[in-house]
Amino acid sequence: MTAPHQESVVAELRAAGCVFAEDEAALLTAAASSPDDLNALVAQRISGIPLEHLLGWTDFRGLRVAVAPGVFVPRQRTGFLVEQAVERGRIGTGSGRVVVDMCCGCGALGLAVATELAAYGIAVELAASDIEPAAVACARRNLEPLGARVYRGDLFTPLPGDLTGRIDILLANTPYVPTAMIPRMPPEARDHEPRSALDGGSDGLDIARRVAAAAPSWLAPGGHVLVEASGTQAPVAAEIFARQGLTPTVAHAEELDATVVIGTRPVPDRCARQSGNLPR
Repeated sequence: MTAPHQESVVAELRAAGCVFAEDEAALLTAAASSPDDLNALVAQRISGIPLEHLLGWTDFRGLRVAVAPGVFVPRQRTGFLVEQAVERGRIGTGSGRVVVDMCCGCGALGLAVATELAAYGIAVELAASDIEPAAVACARRNLEPLGARVYRGDLFTPLPGDLTGRIDILLANTPYVPTAMIPRMPPEARDHEPRSALDGGSDGLDIARRVAAAAPSWLAPGGHVLVEASGTQAPVAAEIFARQGLTPTVAHAEELDATVVIGTRPVPDRCARQSGNLPR
């Protein structure tokens, strides 16, 4: 498409209230195969369809990640969860880590963590799961080139038993929007992303509670489960982890308005191991 086409698109998007009209116009213009195609893309964007669903991809931590209609689009602030996971994945012995991307959506978090740990010479055995069929199909496109296994089902249910007690990093991007707040969400999310990826129950932490309850038996000693939460939810989420015997940590990135709550499975002390009094 030519510059005049793009200028016209900018004007249409700006009139429709798109905050990043120039950037979106450039992407839509590049994606269009003809003027008619461009007009159709712009009309769909103005109607509220997420830009990423129209393009078929999103940029997440420098990676082009495939997305599709009906699949949750990873938020840029969730890159902070990836940073926290990589920081912890770099610590420890051995040259490999077992990583699970739960509530994986398109698999962006697992893809980013595996890619970034690989840059430090750390191999990753990666698995992922989601309850939504469209998300599973999309995650397989993104993760199977890494040799990852992607399962469809509810949280831990579809995971193979050989992961029990072996997971070093559990990325659990659980939904955390309180049910009553769903109607107030932007239409892009509310109308075009699966409810299961958004609705966290009455206080937004229902799914986090379920993850925390099961995580200790799946994590390796010293392994970590990471969830995203709002700033006001974080103390409650930390207490949820603590009640399950996990050591909680709260990390916040002010510039991203991102909060991550980490639960770490304690490593049995040497005396307990020698006496046989291992925690169960």
